[in-house]
Amino acid sequence: MVKNMLILEFIMNHLMEWLFAGISTAACLCLRIFTKRLNLYQKQNAAIAEGVVALLRENIISNFNKYNERGNCPIYAKESIRKVYKAYSDLGGNDVAKDLYNKILDMESSP
Repeated sequence: MVKNMLILEFIMNHLMEWLFAGISTAACLCLRIFTKRLNLYQKQNAAIAEGVVALLRENIISNFNKYNERGNCPIYAKESIRKVYKAYSDLGGNDVAKDLYNKILDMESSP
């Protein structure tokens, strides 16, 4: 009986420390899970952005080839290409497509 009282007294005296240790451990585990998921989402977002940049670049190149063959580029097409290039540059794309974009804008608007 005395042994049970000592154990109960020990538990009551150190209950706050045990609770704090348990809560701290749970918080660390949650933070670790959150960090892993965040890193995964960041990698996925980077891959998606890279893919979108590649598609936008392809669109600019395709439009350049199309309108270069014609020798002119209608105003409505130039406006569309401006929007595509803005999205492309906002996502970090800025290479060969920039030169092609500028060449498209320099083309005559009507035949």
